[in-house]
Amino acid sequence: MVIGIGVTEMNKLNGKSALVTGASRGIGRATALALAGASASVFLVAEGTREELDEAVAECLAAGAPRAEYGIFDLAGSAVPLRVADAALRALGTIDVLVNNASIRIRGPFGEFGDADFERLIAINLHAPFMLSQAVLPAMRAQGGGRIIHVASHLGSVATPGAALYGMAKAALIHLTKSMALELAKENIMVNAVSPGPTETDAVHEIWSKEPELREMRLAEIPLERFGTSGEIAEVILFLATTDTQFIQGHNLVVDGGYLAR
Repeated sequence: MVIGIGVTEMNKLNGKSALVTGASRGIGRATALALAGASASVFLVAEGTREELDEAVAECLAAGAPRAEYGIFDLAGSAVPLRVADAALRALGTIDVLVNNASIRIRGPFGEFGDADFERLIAINLHAPFMLSQAVLPAMRAQGGGRIIHVASHLGSVATPGAALYGMAKAALIHLTKSMALELAKENIMVNAVSPGPTETDAVHEIWSKEPELREMRLAEIPLERFGTSGEIAEVILFLATTDTQFIQGHNLVVDGGYLAR
């Protein structure tokens, strides 16, 4: 996996540590690699296999991370976010950057979602980033600040058939970004969101394999006439994690090839 990192980003996170959830593949793995390329130590969290995470850690070390560790957690557990924060702090000592990327998709027509669908999706897509953000606050406050980046979705800003549950959670995550930014700005904690549009990831391919017509529909809706890549989303997250511009706060940066411009 190759991430384009400019000279200005290299070493910008030297001496800093980053926690990335959903980091075994896709956008999360690309993000961990991008942060590692900027010389951050990284702690990767996922439900993925040890083989996947061993490979991801090796990639991060090769990219320039001084340290790279991982933890396997099911973020649907009510007390898990606290355990994740504790594990990351034990491994790295500090958490300067938190990227709440872990997410699941459950598609279906409105009227057919069950309680189990609702509870698991909300637990991972909303409860986990909410509670993990709270869990890292003491460390960020003690060190004088930090950066929290939520990975939302363009579907948090626009409705589409079959995505009522997923879109609702992502819309709430965008609102959470604004609320956190408002309250934490005075403590030098920058909070922003990135909303990817249709992006080539394993999770999306799994959906398209079951609904091949959905892929063609999404492609037709993108003015650039192609899907995004995990690396492109990771570069935007890296920008928010490294930029010297301190006036970007509470923003939802949409990266969708022009999808929302239609």
